[in-house]
Amino acid sequence: MSSSAVDHGVDGARDPSVSSLRSGKDGAPLAKYSTPPDNIEKGPPPEKGTPITSRESSFVSGDQTHRKLKSRHIQLIGIGGTIGTALYVQIGKGLMNGGPASLFMAFTIWCTFILAVTLSMAEMVTYLPISSPFIRFAGRYVDDAMGFAAGWNFFVFEAAMVPFEITACNVIIHYWTDVIPTAAMIVIIIGLYGLINLLAVKWYGEAEFWSALGKMLLIVGLLIFTFVVMLGGNPLHDRFGFRYWNDPGAFATLYHEGPLGRWLGFLQCLILASFTIAGPDYVSMAAGEAENPRVIMPRAFNAVFYRLTTFFVLGSLAVGILVPYNDEEMRSAFSAGKPGAAASPYVVAMNRLQIRVLPDIVNAMVLTAAFSAGNSYVYCASRSLFGLALEGKAPRIFTRCNRLGVPYYAVLLVLAIALLSFLQVSNNAAVVLQWFVNLVTASQLINFSVICVTYLRWYSALRAQGLSRDDLPYKAMFQPYAAWYGLIGCFIMTFVGGYTVFLPGNWDIPTFLFSYTMIGICPLLFLGYKLVHRTHFRKAATIDLYENLDEIEEYQRTFVPTKSTNAFERLLDWIFG
Repeated sequence: MSSSAVDHGVDGARDPSVSSLRSGKDGAPLAKYSTPPDNIEKGPPPEKGTPITSRESSFVSGDQTHRKLKSRHIQLIGIGGTIGTALYVQIGKGLMNGGPASLFMAFTIWCTFILAVTLSMAEMVTYLPISSPFIRFAGRYVDDAMGFAAGWNFFVFEAAMVPFEITACNVIIHYWTDVIPTAAMIVIIIGLYGLINLLAVKWYGEAEFWSALGKMLLIVGLLIFTFVVMLGGNPLHDRFGFRYWNDPGAFATLYHEGPLGRWLGFLQCLILASFTIAGPDYVSMAAGEAENPRVIMPRAFNAVFYRLTTFFVLGSLAVGILVPYNDEEMRSAFSAGKPGAAASPYVVAMNRLQIRVLPDIVNAMVLTAAFSAGNSYVYCASRSLFGLALEGKAPRIFTRCNRLGVPYYAVLLVLAIALLSFLQVSNNAAVVLQWFVNLVTASQLINFSVICVTYLRWYSALRAQGLSRDDLPYKAMFQPYAAWYGLIGCFIMTFVGGYTVFLPGNWDIPTFLFSYTMIGICPLLFLGYKLVHRTHFRKAATIDLYENLDEIEEYQRTFVPTKSTNAFERLLDWIFG
């Protein structure tokens, strides 16, 4: 990724803390960006009587959230929302279905699609860093109906992931004890989510920073563990290296023998990767509450993508080194729905190598990973609903913020939806977990497809209106080809996720419904909104690229960096800056 803007201060002097779209590489004002053509379609006027209550407000009309999140907060929110139990536990299912080579190839390939989505998102968001950006961009750059459908799809996705992670937390706790009632565990977790998310966003950012940092340390520790034990640093002194790639083999077969079975195994790994790996959508949701967004958002997009790619690609390689795909302990742990990290390939490997204590540490860290992921989902779901309300696509009550800049009604609704996790009181927790996995996989891929479509319309609008991408705060490489690549891959995988129900003897109505429900609902949302509001597809020459731009420009022009209060915070800001 490359940044192609030159930063200028108020007086035109070079200032690394401020980036202004209206200043080109030579420092000359770009009048074409500040004066929209007469044929631009204007968005709805801001609601009157909504004040900007402080200098820290987001400075976008009607948006009373506060810009308190630093670069380190946003990076860890992106990582925290992506790294959950899937990287540590569910990845074992991919290993069993496809074998180590298929798993590694699938995760590596899917990271290229995530790169395409990241490039598309980063260019648009750094130009206009507003709350819930990609949801609102879909309505502004494509069609209001698409913004409505995409926004509600993303809200359902994020809101459904909250009970998913609560369920995961309950399962993990039972690794140690069954004394704590399931209902009590759910109440405690929801209460903690409410406390964290109703505080000022700065404190949410701090909480997420430290919990997500624990996830990073865990995966780094597990990668080091893999390297040490594979070279013989284990109680058995077994220098096994890549032994399991040869015996039982690099590829597992699924449903069929031979090449077809190996292909189906690889496909199952690719589906797992498409559910597990994300990132750019979580980073973008914090744009409206980021301080100095034109500067820190490009860094955040870059850092989150490269770190997540490293973790997921190396993690998929590590589990294939540690455990054979036909390991009986791992297979029985999944089939019996054993609690916590019992089914984790890392824990299975530790048991195989007779390593004590470490499994408990891994289980404890996986618990924090699940809790942190759920915390991120509460934040993203509430902010997506907030963004919909700002655009008039959800009840206006959800735009109301408390004095700390938190859209509290949106947060409370997400916490109410989290009560669905009480389903596990009367159902096997593993079954409930799988329901949510199947439901949200398609939603995430629909989100990625919408991002790519939105970028292609944005790209066309820039060209049609004679605006150079070289003058943007951030110019993404490989465009528009990356957007097309991401769109094609994500769109195809949206329909592939539930393919197993169509295989002979595998038909299952609940699996079919959970795999394809959102694929059917999204077009209905789009068509319903389009018919009711008579919206139309926006032409490139008339797309409004300027709405809210003045407020962002004013914020950037007058931005004054806040100094960290102590040396430790300054060190963290430097590391994650």
